[in-house]
Amino acid sequence: MVSATKYQILSLTLCFFTLSCSAFTSKDYADALANSILFYEGQRSGKLPSSQHLTWRGDSGLSDGSSNHVDLVGGYYDAGDNVKFGLPMAFTTTLLSWSVIEFGSSMPSQIGNARAAIRWSTDYLLKAATATPDTLYVADPNMDHKCWERPEDMDTPRNVYKVSKQNPGSDVAAETAAALAAASIVFKDYDPSYSAKLLQTAMKVFDFADSYRGSYSDSLGSVVCPFYCSYSGYHDELLWGASWIHMASNNASYLAYIQSNGQTMGANDDDYSFSWDDKRAGTKVLLSKDFLEKNTEEFQLYKQHSDNYICSLIPGTSSFQAQYTPGGLLYKGSSSNLQYVTSTAFLLLTYAKYLSTKGGSVSCGTSTVTAEGLISEAKKQVDYILGDNPAKMSYMVGFGGKYPQHVHHRGSSLPSVRTHPDHIPCSNGFQYLYSSSPNPNVLVGAILGGPDNKDNFADDRNNYQQSEPATYINAPFVGALAFFSAN
Repeated sequence: MVSATKYQILSLTLCFFTLSCSAFTSKDYADALANSILFYEGQRSGKLPSSQHLTWRGDSGLSDGSSNHVDLVGGYYDAGDNVKFGLPMAFTTTLLSWSVIEFGSSMPSQIGNARAAIRWSTDYLLKAATATPDTLYVADPNMDHKCWERPEDMDTPRNVYKVSKQNPGSDVAAETAAALAAASIVFKDYDPSYSAKLLQTAMKVFDFADSYRGSYSDSLGSVVCPFYCSYSGYHDELLWGASWIHMASNNASYLAYIQSNGQTMGANDDDYSFSWDDKRAGTKVLLSKDFLEKNTEEFQLYKQHSDNYICSLIPGTSSFQAQYTPGGLLYKGSSSNLQYVTSTAFLLLTYAKYLSTKGGSVSCGTSTVTAEGLISEAKKQVDYILGDNPAKMSYMVGFGGKYPQHVHHRGSSLPSVRTHPDHIPCSNGFQYLYSSSPNPNVLVGAILGGPDNKDNFADDRNNYQQSEPATYINAPFVGALAFFSAN
């Protein structure tokens, strides 16, 4: 008891001298929230609306799909390139929707912008899923990556590929179903007819994914690999997709599907990361909601495995196995590490919300972790990203006094079409990639790949592992920022 008291006094003393316990105000989090959603305007493909705030962007990809006589205009470029990858775009949409579902009430001033960001993607996913029967369209990255050019200047072939009965892609199709189902919850009260269309399409796409099983990495490996190979297979997406349709529809057949297939689709697997590729941890947290809030006994297993996931993150527990940098950042890998940090912070906060409805906690061997403990761990990660770190650098572009200037992003690094209307050809753009000058267009709200396992960050445009943004890094952070802006 004495040692615990000493620890509390030491913590309070450190807080007093460093102010690190309250590094940011509610307004700071609200500003970061607005930026995190604004970022998606910089990733838009298609005909931009008059309400566009990032005016250095222009229309692009207006003939996408025409080579296959379908309309695939719209959607998002996934990261710093000009490609619309189906799997990460769908995952981004699922996570943006989940952020609004759980924490939308904490973002009243931004809820309209959040819905607009979701709809920009779902409108495209609806096209990709319904253009022709039993197909789902995805895009081609190989030609794009040979150029460094603005999306408005694209002159590379916009080849289109699709998964079908003959070339299945259960992973990308089931993730698309999850995205449409989750979004249907977001729009249920705001736009009921659109919500119904999303859910109806989600069910059809899920049936396609489940009926014609196979990984899109096998069907379209030369296109999607190594960029977004489905390394975890497709079982996790099938269970994830069914879970979201269950949440959106309350259709008993999806509950039955989860009960019948959960064991073979990863219900008993303890997986310790949550990403565009691997949905297992997220599925367990999502399904634990029904057990924690409605006492649905069928989902008690998912609560147990959610506890295992949480315990792996908490230092001092018997199950702790996560790696943290000296500065306290969760560290999973050298390339785009912050994608794991934002998704983890979101799961911590979401699980804390589910637990608090019935005063629950997490059992980690002999240790007990409360909802407040999970919130505290999430806050450390959120604050680190926003600038409470050894480098005193915000890894969100445009937030704080010090943030990266050399972002690995074509549109941001090249002169805007507004200031340089003349076409900049494919190979001519590389001078801007290798330039030491700051990006001329600020990609406000973009969260980059982030520092290494020693808290070091190279503000170098050519260092894509650390300096490239991605839609799926921001998506769960929207929910986390909404929570802290209100709490």
